[in-house]
Parts: sequence; C-alpha cells; structure tokens
Amino acid sequence: MKITLTPEALAWFKDDMIVEKGDYVRFFVRYGGCSTVQKGFSLGVEKQKPIQIGSQIDEDGIIFYVEEGDLWYFDGHDLEVDFNKEYDEPVFKYE
Repeated sequence: MKITLTPEALAWFKDDMIVEKGDYVRFFVRYGGCSTVQKGFSLGVEKQKPIQIGSQIDEDGIIFYVEEGDLWYFDGHDLEVDFNKEYDEPVFKYE
C-alpha cells in the first residue's frame, strides 16, 4: 500500500493541523461514515507517534502513515490524499 499527498493537501496539514518537520500524522480506521473501500468504516486523521507502521511517506520531514493493523481497510488499494478547495478539507482517494 502506497501513500501519496498532493502539494495542496500537504499545505492544509501544515496550516490547519499545524504539523511541522518531525511530526507524525496517522491515517486510521474508524467505525462509521462511508468510504468506497469498506462499508460502515471511514478514515480518520490524527497527530500521533507510531507503534508499528504498515505504510508511510515522508513529506518535508513530516511522516504520514498507516499502522500495520489498519492496512486491511485499504483492501489492496493505495491512498492518495488530495484537497477539496470548495470544502477546504482533505479528500481521500483509493486507487
């Protein structure tokens, strides 16, 4: 599973979540919501140090990652994090 972020999404994390070099941003599975890969679950985001990284990307010294135990959610898909200007929030795409 590969994680990618668009430059616009990275800027949002830096500005709105106030993340900077040396921080960790976790994408995690949460019950409820909707997604195109797992019915009844959705993806959450939080600043948290990892326990056991399953996939990660380093963008400007910020580690964006998914824990090993949450990889099932992606069902073999890669995660692209984009940005929706209209709603001023990140958008998750599963490739």
